[in-house]
Amino acid sequence: MQMRADWSYPTLIRFGAGRINELADVCASAGMRRPLLVTDPVLAKFPMSENALAQCRAAGLGVALFSDLKPNPTGANIDAGAKIFRDGGHDGVIAFGGGSAIDCGKAIAFLHGQSRVLWDYEDVDDWWRRADSDAIAPVVAVPTTAGTGSEVGRASVIVREETLEKKIIFHPRMMPVCVISDPQLTVGMPPVLTAGVGLDAFAHCLEAYCAPTFHPQSEGIALEGMRLVKDALGAAVKDGANIEARAKMLAAASMGAVAFQKGLGAIHSLSHPIGALYDTHHGMTNAVIMPYALAFNRKAIEEKIERLSAFLGIDGKFDGLMQWLIDLRYEINVPHTLKDFGVDDAQVQKISEMAAIDPTAATNPVKLDAASAHEIFEAAYTGRL
Repeated sequence: MQMRADWSYPTLIRFGAGRINELADVCASAGMRRPLLVTDPVLAKFPMSENALAQCRAAGLGVALFSDLKPNPTGANIDAGAKIFRDGGHDGVIAFGGGSAIDCGKAIAFLHGQSRVLWDYEDVDDWWRRADSDAIAPVVAVPTTAGTGSEVGRASVIVREETLEKKIIFHPRMMPVCVISDPQLTVGMPPVLTAGVGLDAFAHCLEAYCAPTFHPQSEGIALEGMRLVKDALGAAVKDGANIEARAKMLAAASMGAVAFQKGLGAIHSLSHPIGALYDTHHGMTNAVIMPYALAFNRKAIEEKIERLSAFLGIDGKFDGLMQWLIDLRYEINVPHTLKDFGVDDAQVQKISEMAAIDPTAATNPVKLDAASAHEIFEAAYTGRL
């Protein structure tokens, strides 16, 4: 099967090895003449970033680079990028990298022409309607990791420094106009990053599948996304040059982000404050918390997990799937506990309170309050399943 295609769900996706060579044409088709390439400071030094810039310059595009962002991007990063965008007379963004860079790029394209501060557009009620839709610049997204799926999302997760909270900034027009999904760009990911972002994709699919909301389209996408992760993640971690495994993981990442329109849950509810307070890698934080949140939700999701286990070809129903997950984490070197991950329990009460009001808590299969979030944290800290 040739792993190359053009998809139009939920936006145009040019998928396949080597498709990064279409970047300049995609920018021109989106009406960009002076794009701002947004990436992280590490990736900015990689040849793939230089090649992307060179390709745009060779096509006559007035491209510039912005890479002043943190692993968990902050409001200050977005403000700085929006200023560079305005001062440089840019007309679009190439969001190039992992979830942090893509979230940052989308937020810059959104904020540069708005009259309010970023936090006035948080995903609360209909606050997105406050924005001037015509001032939102087009985004071309180029994922170089296979985890968050931000390339097919209408929101960005940004840390508000004053409160150390992760806030979701949403607008329908934040959806990139085109995605270049090239698995060759993910070949250089080290095993630990491949593992973390890969289980992030799985967490998106798993929580979407389990969310107690009616969205059969997303539920079906979540199932196939999890099958792809089961089939490919171990191989991608073991052999980073395995293009077929890389391609499957890249597809699964986008599928996870489409699926979680249905909802997320306690994995993300706890991961968000932990990431904001300890600056941990989001995907790996999800990977550490995952089995403990799964165990907490068992009474509400056991029947669904039995169907999932059958679909994935795993014997033993709920217990079998849990054992498969534990074995996979061991195989790809995911820390078994938060303590092993370097997170202490000094701020457990604050984390629990933040988790209970995180937007993802509302669609956890079991009601998530501060006490139950505390229970999950303690289990994940001590390794109690």
